[in-house]
Amino acid sequence: ASDLGRGHRGDDAVRLDAVRPWYGTAIVVAICCLSACTERAAPDQAEGARPRLVVLAPNLAELVFAAGAGETLVGASAYSDFPPAALELPVVGDAFTVDHEQLALLRPDILIAWQSGTPSHVVDELRAMGYRVEVLETRQFDDIAAALRRIGELTGHSDQAERAARDFQAELQSIGAAHAGADEISVFYQVSARPLYTVNGEHYVSELIELCGGRNVFADLGELAPAVDVEAVVGRDPEVMLASTDAGSAAFEVWSRWPQIAANRYANHYLMPADEIGRATPRLAKAARAVCAALDHGRQRKAATLAP
Repeated sequence: ASDLGRGHRGDDAVRLDAVRPWYGTAIVVAICCLSACTERAAPDQAEGARPRLVVLAPNLAELVFAAGAGETLVGASAYSDFPPAALELPVVGDAFTVDHEQLALLRPDILIAWQSGTPSHVVDELRAMGYRVEVLETRQFDDIAAALRRIGELTGHSDQAERAARDFQAELQSIGAAHAGADEISVFYQVSARPLYTVNGEHYVSELIELCGGRNVFADLGELAPAVDVEAVVGRDPEVMLASTDAGSAAFEVWSRWPQIAANRYANHYLMPADEIGRATPRLAKAARAVCAALDHGRQRKAATLAP
């Protein structure tokens, strides 16, 4: 699943696009007959006219604005809160419902759904109602750039979207180059403590860790945001533990019972900015700088602890 953690931000501890209730909970869709729904579908779009967009996840609203196409948005999901202009948009749904009456009133030309967060049956039902639905994925860095470019194509903002995509990729490349020679350090990313969730190697948070010279200790697991047990974390003995600021100051209290974990011995516990790391958008570049700063500090503490 593209917000980490709090149910209203998209992915509770880390609005990760992969675990938040938005992704895991099916949207309740009102049932109506095909003919009636088709009557409420979007009208034909005049050639050259600005398309009317509705997005079905908060990260998608942010991507549309980042692509320079914010003026095309006529509706968004609940908790679409960045940039501030997104808060002014009519709400068409949340983690549990889609407001079909509101959707019909808005008469969108295009609905943009999120592959990791919008249940496939919801996409199918909306298409059956006559809506055009575009599905975008934002699992990894390259997906974000591709999503920006696709939004640019859909809205007639290809130039702005291309600049945004290139700027995002260039900033990540610069950060990666600055840490290319860093000593590898093992990292556990805690999405939530109860239940205990992390991310695997296919998630963008794992990419952030790797960009900064770290190694995700659970990169090998099959699920994007797998549940793990305490014993598994202790066994993999991470040298750094990361969590979102959403988790608060008590994020790592659960680990105090295992002082032998390397991260405890080095006092390497760091909270990452929730607003930046919780959604797969260009703001991940800021999250990358925070992760790299934490890992750099973690290496220093490790070296100081191991020094004779």
